[in-house]
Amino acid sequence: MNIRRARPDDVTSILRLISELAEYEQALDEVKVTKSQIIEHFFCTDPKVFCDLVESEEGSVVGFAVWFLNYSTWTGTHGIYLEDLFVEPEFRGRGYGRSLLVHLARICVQEGYQRFQWWVLNWNTPSIEFYRSLGAQPMDEWTTYRVTGDALRQLGDPEPQ
Repeated sequence: MNIRRARPDDVTSILRLISELAEYEQALDEVKVTKSQIIEHFFCTDPKVFCDLVESEEGSVVGFAVWFLNYSTWTGTHGIYLEDLFVEPEFRGRGYGRSLLVHLARICVQEGYQRFQWWVLNWNTPSIEFYRSLGAQPMDEWTTYRVTGDALRQLGDPEPQ
């Protein structure tokens, strides 16, 4: 296998993997991202989001990790937030997902980042067991909050009603 940073000519593969992940997470209808958005955000001069791909022994793209930097005021360092990790089902169990996580953990170690974190759906038992086997610990004392849609527009309205 080979892990490498995504290139602009990988956009079709990235979109395919995003859709496959969304289908697995039972949320395919929520995918709205376009080719031009991927190009604009992943491959600009100063990207804020990164994508690493894993290729099979035959050279085909079979998985990805989409990530960005976060920051801890407590440690005073950046960390990596893993937005998406996905390996095609027929390639699971071969070490591809683990290799992507090891790759990102190495970036953390090399750069002096103190945290590497992500979310996992509560029902996704296979992933939870996999992450725990790598030493990941759930952050059960935290509750995630999100503001989207009309609530976001209302909250961000410069002239509140």
